Amino acid sequence: RSRGKESNMATGADVRDILELGGGDSENTGIISKKDIINSDKKKSKKSAETLTFKRPEGMHREVYALLYSDKKDAPPLLPSDTTQGYRTVKAKLGCKRVRPWKWMPFTNPARKDGAMFYHWRRAAEEGKDYPFARFNKTVQVPVYSEQEYQMYLHDDGWTKAETDHLFDLCRRFDLRFIVIHDRYDHQQFKKRSTEDLKERYYGICSKLANIRAPPGTDLKMLVFDAGHERRRKEQLERLYNRTPEQVSEEEYLIQELRKIESRKKEREKKAQDLQKLITAADTTTEMRRAERKATKKKLPQKKETEKPTVPETAGIKFPDFKSSGVTLRSQRMKLPSSVGQKKIKALEQMLTELGVDLNPMPTEEIVQMFNELRSDLVLLYELKQAFANCEYELQMLRHRYEALAKAGNLGPLSGECTNADAHSSIGMEEGKGDGKDSIIDVVGAPLTPNSRKRRESASSSSSLKKVKKP
Repeated sequence: RSRGKESNMATGADVRDILELGGGDSENTGIISKKDIINSDKKKSKKSAETLTFKRPEGMHREVYALLYSDKKDAPPLLPSDTTQGYRTVKAKLGCKRVRPWKWMPFTNPARKDGAMFYHWRRAAEEGKDYPFARFNKTVQVPVYSEQEYQMYLHDDGWTKAETDHLFDLCRRFDLRFIVIHDRYDHQQFKKRSTEDLKERYYGICSKLANIRAPPGTDLKMLVFDAGHERRRKEQLERLYNRTPEQVSEEEYLIQELRKIESRKKEREKKAQDLQKLITAADTTTEMRRAERKATKKKLPQKKETEKPTVPETAGIKFPDFKSSGVTLRSQRMKLPSSVGQKKIKALEQMLTELGVDLNPMPTEEIVQMFNELRSDLVLLYELKQAFANCEYELQMLRHRYEALAKAGNLGPLSGECTNADAHSSIGMEEGKGDGKDSIIDVVGAPLTPNSRKRRESASSSSSLKKVKKP
């Protein structure tokens, strides 16, 4: 008997193993051990967690996975349903109350004055009520005047009373749509009027009636229609619409030239400001040098020990001040800031080599101070030389252009007393006289930049050649 029981138990374990139903020794033998009693809650929680969690497949987006399954692993629905309550609990919300009856009933639209009868489905409880869409029928309140008011306040020599009544009747019929009113206006019986005339007459009468009927002491917002302004606006629109392609292209060309002139003017003003800054910086540095020399001649040792000479802010280079706590090298004060460009650095090195100054001297306190001042002065000198070269180049260009215009036109020879302003004014006048688009329009002159030299040379040479060839 015991052998039969063991064979039956073995076959049951084999079946569970094949079907992957699990089950340990305690389940097979039926004997409850101490571990089963202690760990019973943990096993239940593990099983519940395993059944609830379902991992999203790799490569599948979260939105696509959410469309396939919910948190409870419900199957996707075949028809659109309410997803707020979950797929499983969606049911038809059928109440036990009685269904409200609907009725096929007639109705009239208050917006229509012909008494037309229409039919539609409506709840039986709403029988006899007004048409719900009648509240959207908005009409314009056109004022009504009496015979006495017209004779006293509204009389106009250019308008008869019959013509005014006809205008107000059309305003009531077409809700102040003046284009339609002008189209339906009786031009055969009455005088031919424009849309502006109709508007001016209507709004003039409305403002007069409002002023007459208003109680004393009230501030009124008067309706004013400027017919002359409206007529001018329409004339301008007609002229704009009737332009030829040549006129459109000419206007675009003039707009582009105006933009160029404005950009040149801004650049010229900026260059003038930069040049003025350089001049003031040079003046301040020279004044400070003179003051320092006078102070050294007076021999004030106390001030030398207490006050350290600093580089002026208006100089060419602003060296950073190392005021942070910690150990720093004095040679760091000789390092050029990042604001100095490579072109200036190369020019500075070249000037230092010409002067026979070492590029990396011994960084003592006095040497560092004097070396930084020297380099700032050299950079300032370099910028002043550049500005001076640009001014000289511009002056030569203006002289050449003036001579070319003098040969081609009626200008007199350039005298030595002629200034830049005279050259600019004469050139602007001559160029303004030209009718062709090839003439150079330059009211304020070109900016003081070396990059524009080639363009200015080519433009001036081409314009002068064309003007010489014309006669």
